[in-house]
Amino acid sequence: MPTYTVRYSNFNLSQKQKNSLANDISNTHSKHTGANTFFAQVIFQKNEKNSHFMGGKLVKTKEIYLNGQIRAGRTSKVKKKLILDLRKIIINNTNVKKDSVWVYLEDLSPDQMIEYGEVLPKSGQENKWFVSLTSSLRKRLRKMEKSK
Repeated sequence: MPTYTVRYSNFNLSQKQKNSLANDISNTHSKHTGANTFFAQVIFQKNEKNSHFMGGKLVKTKEIYLNGQIRAGRTSKVKKKLILDLRKIIINNTNVKKDSVWVYLEDLSPDQMIEYGEVLPKSGQENKWFVSLTSSLRKRLRKMEKSK
C-alpha cells in the first residue's frame, strides 16, 4: 500500500544501508498504520551528479528525500508519528545531517491503487482483501511477512 521512494544526492548508499533502510521503513510503516509489511515497497534512486538543484543552484551537499505514497484514511496524529520516525530512520542509517533530510507523505485513495494485481481495500479492510486473493498469492505474501 505504501511506496516509499528514497532519492539521494552527493553520496552513496551501500547495499547494507539499503537493506536496513528498506526493513526499517517497512516495519515503521506497519507499526504506525497496522498494515502488513508485505505492502511496503521501497525504491532507491541516486540522483545523477550535477542534476539536483535548490533555489536554482546546484546542490553540492549530501541530501536525501523520502517520498511516501500511502493509503488515505490515516489520522494526522498517526502520520505525524510516522513522518518523525521515518526521519529518524534516515538519519540513523545514513549519518546525513538532520537539515539535509526531506520526508513527504502523500495520501492516495485506495480505490485508485492496484497492488499485487488487485484494487486495494480501505484502511482496516486488509484481512477481507487478503482472503479474496488466490491461495498462491496469499502463500507468497505470508512468506514475505515471516521473513522480515
